[in-house]
Amino acid sequence: MREVLVVGSLAYDSVKTPSGKAEKSLGGSANYFSLAASLFAPVRVVGVVGEDYQPQDKEILLNRKVCLDGLQTVPGKTFHWEGTYEHNLNEAVTLKTELNVFAHFNPKLPNHYQDSSYVFLANIDPTLQLEVLSQVKKPLFVGMDSMNFWINSKQDELLKVFKKVDIVFMNEAEAKMLTQTDNGVRAIKNVSELGPKYVVVKKGEYGATIYSKAHGFYQVPALPVENVVDPTGAGDSFAGGFFGTLASRTSSSEVPSWTDLKQAALAGTVLSSQTIQDFSMKALVKVDKPAFDSHLHQLKGMIN
Repeated sequence: MREVLVVGSLAYDSVKTPSGKAEKSLGGSANYFSLAASLFAPVRVVGVVGEDYQPQDKEILLNRKVCLDGLQTVPGKTFHWEGTYEHNLNEAVTLKTELNVFAHFNPKLPNHYQDSSYVFLANIDPTLQLEVLSQVKKPLFVGMDSMNFWINSKQDELLKVFKKVDIVFMNEAEAKMLTQTDNGVRAIKNVSELGPKYVVVKKGEYGATIYSKAHGFYQVPALPVENVVDPTGAGDSFAGGFFGTLASRTSSSEVPSWTDLKQAALAGTVLSSQTIQDFSMKALVKVDKPAFDSHLHQLKGMIN
């Protein structure tokens, strides 16, 4: 088992969905990712929060033995995102983004973080992603996430990150936007030409697709969920389950195999399906290993 380093946001979200709303609830890509990944492997967090960040919110990760030595607390307010989901729960409409302390975030890795084997660059400014990656000595496997905002505003920097990572996570609309194609299959293949060995396209209620030139496509269906409350963080939970599983299946020098990646995708699917069943991280925090194993068995039964 190897350790996983994640750099991303720790935030407070205000979310409205057809099921209701939650004001200033715990969110952020690093939080969702860490909570999911820590079911399987040790996690190290790099991020920044303001003085308003509550001690009990740090405890959620500390209780999962997530290392917060790379978390900076600085004067000011924590990153805040406000959004709404209408009838299309696969896509959020952003109403407000308040960067607050995140606007001047300068990630510095503690010395013991620099030997991390697995590195995940969550959805943040690609300039910061590159800065973190430059501080890691010899990572075994690196992944990244992005979004339409960075595709439109910092595409040159984004493409530099693409060339330095092993796997990229995007949703289908973002893949089409980046490659300027309306065909999903062509888009995922075109993304792979930009540098990464593997591409994961997240499709919400339709599951996820992994692609590599060497192995082709692998499609994972979504685990059926009757009551979708809040899709926020589902993609980060997917990535956390994915990377945590990879770290738990490999040794210090063993590069993940295609089989490892397929198993990781199943784990990610299970955890994203749990995240969406309540606001914020309320549902995800309740998932323990026995519950995960039960849901994984259900998903494998569907596939078989």
